[in-house]
Amino acid sequence: MYPVSDAFLQAVQENTRKYYWTGKITTKNGVVYDFGAEDIVKGSGYISAQCCGSTEIELGTVYAAEMGVTLFSDIDRYTLEDALVEVFYHLRISKSRSSGDLDLDYDQEVEVDGIYETIPMGVFEVSEANRTVKCLELKAYDYMLRFEKDFNGFETVGKAYDFIHLCCEACHVEFALTQEEVEAMPNGATELSIYTDNDIETYRDVLYYVGQVLGGFFCINREGVLELRKYGTDPVMEIAGRHRFSSSFSDFITRYTAVSSTNMRTEIAEYYHLDPDNGLTMNLGVNPLLQFGLDETRRQLCTNILNDIAVIDYVPFDSDTIGNPALDVGDVLTFIGGQADRNKISAITSMQINMYGKQKLKGVGKNPRLAQAKSKNDKNISGLLSQIEAGKIGIHTFTNASVFTVGSQDTKIISIEFATSEDNHAQFFGQVIVNVNADAVTKTATASGDVVIPSVAVDEPEPLDPDNPEVIGNTEEQTVAVSLPVSWSEDGVAVVTFTFEFNDEMITVHQPVETWHSGKHTILLYYPIENVIANYTNTFNVYMKVTGGTGTVDTGWCVASVSGQSMGASAAWDGTITIEEYIEKVGISGGLQLKQVADSVTFKIDELVQRSYSDVVVGRTALAAFAMPVDVSGSNTPTV
Repeated sequence: MYPVSDAFLQAVQENTRKYYWTGKITTKNGVVYDFGAEDIVKGSGYISAQCCGSTEIELGTVYAAEMGVTLFSDIDRYTLEDALVEVFYHLRISKSRSSGDLDLDYDQEVEVDGIYETIPMGVFEVSEANRTVKCLELKAYDYMLRFEKDFNGFETVGKAYDFIHLCCEACHVEFALTQEEVEAMPNGATELSIYTDNDIETYRDVLYYVGQVLGGFFCINREGVLELRKYGTDPVMEIAGRHRFSSSFSDFITRYTAVSSTNMRTEIAEYYHLDPDNGLTMNLGVNPLLQFGLDETRRQLCTNILNDIAVIDYVPFDSDTIGNPALDVGDVLTFIGGQADRNKISAITSMQINMYGKQKLKGVGKNPRLAQAKSKNDKNISGLLSQIEAGKIGIHTFTNASVFTVGSQDTKIISIEFATSEDNHAQFFGQVIVNVNADAVTKTATASGDVVIPSVAVDEPEPLDPDNPEVIGNTEEQTVAVSLPVSWSEDGVAVVTFTFEFNDEMITVHQPVETWHSGKHTILLYYPIENVIANYTNTFNVYMKVTGGTGTVDTGWCVASVSGQSMGASAAWDGTITIEEYIEKVGISGGLQLKQVADSVTFKIDELVQRSYSDVVVGRTALAAFAMPVDVSGSNTPTV
């Protein structure tokens, strides 16, 4: 959190506040353009920053902050290439112009309507400038993009600070910490060397791997200086329910109890964990800085990283708040009111503040219970690399082993786990046979037609009564129009929807839909899986739902596969089932009485369906005479 006065923290949480935004644009030629609140188009300004992805907490990240604003200005946009934009937030902390008890050590200024405190919101470099008739649209990023420069120091050896200093010198960015402060950190004083066979392309990649070793993440602070931050446990402020427009909190706590790192020399993913190991696993992948040295040194480096992330004990959240511009990514918060638990803490992993609008805060994380099996499967990656030959296409197949009856709720019918040894793409193919039972529908209509009444001949027609001109007998043929209501029942139409999920994230841009009548139908499914990260266990799921009826997928009716280059999978089942049976001692005296034998078998198939089988035999079993009493005991282990 940016250092501010107590008066600022108090004023920013009041029911009403008075504030304004200003900024300054400095071109490469040194020309300065100031802009104030009246120059900012309402609803256009924003600043967004993050330190993690959209699903889980990460180490070593080097995300750039983004700023966008539209100004009423006539500045020539061609002069703004690589120009610097500085943005400031001004908050009134006192209505009186008298300083009183305020701490004027902070950047505070006295104005006509009171005392204002100013905080910087960042330094950004213009990457895009567009002009309309009256307005100038700017998009800018902080100095993190300067590290997108080719790195060629493949034989570099040194400590963590040496690598950081090398990157900062080459990319003209200052570093906030001193060498002593870095070396005081765990792993900060250890000699590191870059493994020759690596995927480092830019200085930004170097910072990523150094951040992993130091157990933190990098960002550019408000003064435009590179800063290393770590996750902590001390809340910087408390956000009450009255300060939130909307909020949602997860019903689990994200925590880590293990790390996994691939050793390229042995081609084994080494696993280090705490005791008890009942949380998530942080997969470090192949870090070139963790390849050289003794096994004990590597173990100590990974253990220190594990101790840094072991402090993570956060509740994931998503909240729209009234805003506190002093907050930074990585800050720990406490929420109270509503569904929030004041005894739990959360960390900001991404934020977006809108000028003269709301501030959106978010903290990501995974559920240890739901991801526990997946996290532990990362240990199996240790044998995964030996199964993979680079450049060859691998395939991982799936066939459902149980029957699914699908209704209006999403039902998981396909689940495939896979991993690759390098970042690449994969393809999902699937074929599903569905027996649809559509709901019957009742339809109504009106049947209309003409009824012809034939003439009738009589032998002696009666004379007509003038007062009652009824004509019978030899009359003309008559036609009468008739309409009758008709209703009937017929087969309806069921809408079958398939939804894809990759690594716990629903894919909403492509959802195959079929409209079927009752009967058997076959659908072919396909989806290209982009950006598959190396040395991670990935999961691809397919969900199905039926509206307007039900659908049945019988055993073996789902056939699917994920294929791609450098892909490996766990060893296939060899068809062996082992069953153990234990029988207590049975006494024999003149005959054998078998009181009760109970068998119980539990098995799990494809992590989708769990079944149990039990058998109980009760009765008396007679045997022939014995010469002497005997005891029968033991166990039998048949193999099928």
